[in-house]
Amino acid sequence: MFKFSQTFKRIAAVAVVGVMALVVSAPIASAQGAAPANGQPPQKKVKDQGEYDIFNQTLKDASNPAQQIKDLDTWTQKYPDSDYKDDRLLYYLQAYNAANQPGKVLEVGSGLMARDLKGVFMKDPKAGPQQVLQVLYLMTANFAKIPNPSPTQIEQGEKAANALKDYVGEYFTAEHKPAGTSDADWAKTKDQVAGLAKAVLVSAAARPGAEAMAKYRQDKNPDNCKTAEAAYQKAMQQYPDSSAISFGLGTAEVCLYKVSPEKISPGLWYMARAVAMDPTLGGTSQAKPIEDYLNSTYTTYHGPDEDGLKQLKEQAKASPNPPDGFKIQSQVEIAIAKEEEFKKSNPQLALWMGIKKQLADTGGDQYFENSLKSAAVPPLKGTIVEAKPACRSKELILALSDAKNAEVTLKLDAALTGKPELGQEIQFEGVPSAFTKDPAFMLTMDAEKAKLEGIKTEPCAAAPAKKGPARPAAKKK
Repeated sequence: MFKFSQTFKRIAAVAVVGVMALVVSAPIASAQGAAPANGQPPQKKVKDQGEYDIFNQTLKDASNPAQQIKDLDTWTQKYPDSDYKDDRLLYYLQAYNAANQPGKVLEVGSGLMARDLKGVFMKDPKAGPQQVLQVLYLMTANFAKIPNPSPTQIEQGEKAANALKDYVGEYFTAEHKPAGTSDADWAKTKDQVAGLAKAVLVSAAARPGAEAMAKYRQDKNPDNCKTAEAAYQKAMQQYPDSSAISFGLGTAEVCLYKVSPEKISPGLWYMARAVAMDPTLGGTSQAKPIEDYLNSTYTTYHGPDEDGLKQLKEQAKASPNPPDGFKIQSQVEIAIAKEEEFKKSNPQLALWMGIKKQLADTGGDQYFENSLKSAAVPPLKGTIVEAKPACRSKELILALSDAKNAEVTLKLDAALTGKPELGQEIQFEGVPSAFTKDPAFMLTMDAEKAKLEGIKTEPCAAAPAKKGPARPAAKKK
């Protein structure tokens, strides 16, 4: 089933090298700035040679994030009110990201967001827009790395992802495109950043449902499936085109099938929609296990039906929710419907099949003695497979289920006047008088010759004339 922790780990992988190179490479502030131009903010300066040395050492240790964090800590302790304190926070973000400390990235980034990112960085119109993007991007990407975020971290991560989603269109313009970057690469990076923001938000919305399903897998309490269903339904309202949320909702409703049988049909709809849209669930899973789970669940409930499943996928892909009254028949319902149709089109054969089923069951002998013996059975049809004797028969051996296998011995009250044609179908009324299940199934019924319908006979062959004793040869005179 869909697992939230695995989802976030895969989403974190969206932070590919190309995106990092264009988005996270912060402009390195110079410790020896030039005089500000007219209308520009005052140039930032180091306090003294000591800060200059620490600043430069911090930049030199960028390839060693653990050491760089120590440099930043020293810089912060010795120069807490540095002109570069905001730049320093960006270096912290980059260092914590490189050191794989996602919780610290969220902590530092949230502090910056609390101060209004644009208010903090837009004082520098050249570097500011990219610095804002860096903060939001790094926070979002690192939130995706945390397998079990705290409530505070969830709030921080979702806030950053929402802000990143809103900022993508503002930032990715020709004005901010780095020199040497092609339009195609710039557009691709924009899509990847927007995709990261959406994927994190979708997974965050799915998280309560996924956690409830995880609890169900542990304790098998269906109440957790109800909780998951409600959570996924809420998430579906926000992201109706999310294959991950659709699949999660489907699994929750399938989970409720045993206590609420009506849930199975919409459950299969939502899973089919997810597979039809994107069986990788937004890149968070391998496609085959998701497709196999749908196929197995559908077949177990409905029975093998490739065309039916294909049609279900096509219908579900076109709409987030099933239409009112939508229902997929179970194998039992299909069998009952076929049986009812069979009874309508073949009432006599259906009657016999019902009788035979009860006779062949473990309680067949008791059923015969208590319910069938000496009872008037409505007219049945059967095929003559044998007649005893062959001519002027008093017993007819009939096949009822098919045209070959003997099942009923019909004992007539009077012999037939001719030889019955084998293989013909007749209608008869009879009263059961005996039954054997082993070694071969056979129901014996007493019947009146006059009530046989459709029987054809042919004249019996005349018996050959008997020859008298041979006469002695005449004597020759």
